[in-house]
Amino acid sequence: MPIKRASFKDLRKSNRRHLRNISIRSELHSHSKKVEELIAAKKGDEAGAALKIFISKLGKAASKGIIHKNAASRKSSRLMKRISALSKA
Repeated sequence: MPIKRASFKDLRKSNRRHLRNISIRSELHSHSKKVEELIAAKKGDEAGAALKIFISKLGKAASKGIIHKNAASRKSSRLMKRISALSKA
């Protein structure tokens, strides 16, 4: 346990941030699964709309440092590639 008063404050802030980051990561995972399911069901239009929401959330999480910016870019790129292949077929 911390000894100084400021350290207690830092510990509280760290716990708050940790909980917020976990909830955002969980939300990202849920959106990702939803897009994956729509792609698997070959629902291109719905998947495109869900992907748009997912990409905006990914970008926001990356800008806040919750996930790495390259990881966000990679995830969005792979999903967009799959959706575009779905619409061509």
